[in-house]
Amino acid sequence: VQLQASGGGLVQAGGSLTLSCAASGSTFRLNGIGWHRQRPGRQRELVADISSGGLAKYADSVKGRFTISRDNAKNTAYLQMHNLMPEDTAVYYCNADYWSWSSGTTVAGREWGQGTLVTVSS
Repeated sequence: VQLQASGGGLVQAGGSLTLSCAASGSTFRLNGIGWHRQRPGRQRELVADISSGGLAKYADSVKGRFTISRDNAKNTAYLQMHNLMPEDTAVYYCNADYWSWSSGTTVAGREWGQGTLVTVSS
């Protein structure tokens, strides 16, 4: 399974962006999907995650501004970000837990996308 994150860019404070995380590979099923970010000089932190059933959780710093969602038919997750602030500037990464099947073997794993840069100017 491979994850491709996209949608980052430069936006002014108060603006919005939507990030996408698309999964590809052979026969697989995604379980929980998360969005994380790494701000300059800080450790990577969980921003939001969503279960296979659609239950979403958010970091306090983004509650009410960010929305995580997923389209299971497209194997894609999204992070809608509104009212962006300069402190949201970071590289955003998605990750996903998955099951995959090949030649009668079931494998459980976790994969990370490559990251997409979000820059919020004041």
